[in-house]
Amino acid sequence: MSDEAAAKTPQRWDVPAIDGSDGKGYLTAGRLQELQKDAYDEAWQKGHADGLAAGEQTVLQRAARFDELLGALSHPFDELDESVEKQLLELSVALLKQLFRREIKINPSHVIGVVREAIQALPIASRSVQVHLHPDDAALVREMLRPADNEPAWTIVEDPLASRGGCRVTTENSQIDASAESRLHAVISRCLGDEREQ
Repeated sequence: MSDEAAAKTPQRWDVPAIDGSDGKGYLTAGRLQELQKDAYDEAWQKGHADGLAAGEQTVLQRAARFDELLGALSHPFDELDESVEKQLLELSVALLKQLFRREIKINPSHVIGVVREAIQALPIASRSVQVHLHPDDAALVREMLRPADNEPAWTIVEDPLASRGGCRVTTENSQIDASAESRLHAVISRCLGDEREQ
């Protein structure tokens, strides 16, 4: 018999066994309960595994988010530290300037020491020494200070643009800036650990 002939041959249909002769037996209450328990256990294990996987995924996402938040929280503190440091520095400089100006107003005779130091810093052979001072300081220096024996002769030049408490000494070959601003910048630079003038 060929394959075509076998395919055309009708096949016999048998009625399924309902008496348990197929090996499974009848569905009894115990068997039904057992099937139900197996289905419940299988569903519970699948649900438990799915729940663990979902929980693990959620924990990993939250841990990553927590790391991001910690990083974001620490970064502003770095910027805040720099900002506070800069503001404290600016406040300190402003305070130093105010104290400097106040001291000059309270005790204007400090200019005498400034002039003396600036003139002593000149080379011994200096000629045509001029001390440029604010008019108020010039009057005070004329009244209280005369050239010493070992100093070159000098003349006072009133300069209304000069600030109080300092001077500028010029000669034919050199110049010394002992103005209040340059001395203040020198103090600030030393305080900041930087010898360069600002």
